[in-house]
Amino acid sequence: MNSSTSIGNDTSSLTRAAENAARDTSRTAQHGIDRVSDTLSEARAQTGDTLRQLAHNTEDLAHRGMDLVRESADQLRERSYHVKDVTTHYIQDEPVKSMLIAAAVGATLMGLFAMLSRNGHHR
Repeated sequence: MNSSTSIGNDTSSLTRAAENAARDTSRTAQHGIDRVSDTLSEARAQTGDTLRQLAHNTEDLAHRGMDLVRESADQLRERSYHVKDVTTHYIQDEPVKSMLIAAAVGATLMGLFAMLSRNGHHR
């Protein structure tokens, strides 16, 4: 066997080995890329589902909150009507006492206002 034939065979073997290694590396890289792509697709799908569920839950909470505010406003309105009726009846039944109470409350508020006004000017 000739040394040039031996070198040619060695070069041919090395070339085939390099091509096989490149093919294997390419396949392994493609497989890794496919796995990463699949994982990202799954994560994207799960994230989308989670976001949709979160949006749905947020809408439910907002509706419940609005319902509670509406109910509270209705209850407050009913209580204010009741207080107004009770106060009106008290004033009709006890007009002198009502005027004395109103005068006492007014005087107390004026005293507090005057005291707070003086304290504000001294600072």
